[in-house]
Amino acid sequence: MDTSRPTNPHITTVDFAPAAPRSLCTDCGISRTSDPKACGRACQFIQPDYPKLERQVHGRARDAAKGDELFFGPYRRMVQAELVPSSPGAQWTGITTRIGARLLETGAVDAVLAVGPHPDDRWRPLPMLVTRAEDMAEVRGMRMGYAPLLALLEPARAAGHRRIAVVGIACQIHALRALEAELGFERIYVIGTPCSDNTTTENFHTFLGLLSDRPETISYLEFRADYHVELRFDDGATREIPFLQLPISDLPGDFFPLTCRTCVDYTNVLADITVGYMAGRGKQWLLVRNERGEELVRLLGDELRTAELTSAGKRAGPVKGFLTNTELAAGGLPLRRMPKMLRKVFGWLMPRVGPRGTEFARARLEMKAVETVLHLRRAARPKMKTMIPDHVWALVKPYGIEPEPGERREPSDT
Repeated sequence: MDTSRPTNPHITTVDFAPAAPRSLCTDCGISRTSDPKACGRACQFIQPDYPKLERQVHGRARDAAKGDELFFGPYRRMVQAELVPSSPGAQWTGITTRIGARLLETGAVDAVLAVGPHPDDRWRPLPMLVTRAEDMAEVRGMRMGYAPLLALLEPARAAGHRRIAVVGIACQIHALRALEAELGFERIYVIGTPCSDNTTTENFHTFLGLLSDRPETISYLEFRADYHVELRFDDGATREIPFLQLPISDLPGDFFPLTCRTCVDYTNVLADITVGYMAGRGKQWLLVRNERGEELVRLLGDELRTAELTSAGKRAGPVKGFLTNTELAAGGLPLRRMPKMLRKVFGWLMPRVGPRGTEFARARLEMKAVETVLHLRRAARPKMKTMIPDHVWALVKPYGIEPEPGERREPSDT
């Protein structure tokens, strides 16, 4: 492992060569530690036991009869939220990095593990160990690619840090929680962000090249809940592209790896708090999952403005359309093209009549569940029994998808 401080002497970074290609691996970092065999106990893509880990983290597993827990996992409350004032350079308003800064300011933690930009490529993720509140500004914004974030656990422990926070995506957080009891830290706060569709940084640059004739000047990209992608450029220009007009059909079939097309944890259910956007309707979306999550929210005080979530539209039609496209794609991306005129019409209609707010979030979770089943059936059928939790089968059942013999494990005790 090469730990270095290329830009800031107060931040420890880990910069690895690309990982060797392996089946169903997102390079969370555990394989790069002194105990790479721990992957067998930790990996989300081997034999996850979400009811067990949910009970471990939250004191109970998700209750399918309570609110939206079937979709989003255990939570105490869900709200729209924004940081006031917004943090310059943040992907949304800066809630995630501000929580990290407050943890450091108050002495609640000694260090925060997060991902920032590589000095040679702003889109390439670089794991960082941050120990000063003011340096949390360096990990603002979105990165695209694989980041061995958990490889920083050993350097953090070696540096004497005993209370840490981890900002990560679901595959990283699943591994962290599975190994948490043996890591030796006094306390770990977990701030989760939703994720489902990662790819390599090189693939992402290809995508940017399809969106603009000056991709090297794109400084910001976000998929928004209003069915648009927002681009910002170095010169201050902005551009909004409707989802239906994105050049998805021009991408190779393996643009998104099988791991991301079969992820069962879009909303990062093992975090103390999940900070996303899907149900926020222009604001951020907070899922406060346990008492430690409540503690993180209290750190923000009056800086955090919240509001009740709203819901509108119906998800069944879009999810059925997604199901049909995914089946027709025969293992690649949904490639069925819509005529240009119809794309413009539907691009105008969807933000007005399509699923919005929590209904948009439910639709996305059902789409991810559909993807999981169909892509595993095609590419890794023997893994279905161990990889697909019970709640995923419940999400796809309304769309006529049922487990076939050998595809489902014995019913778990939830």
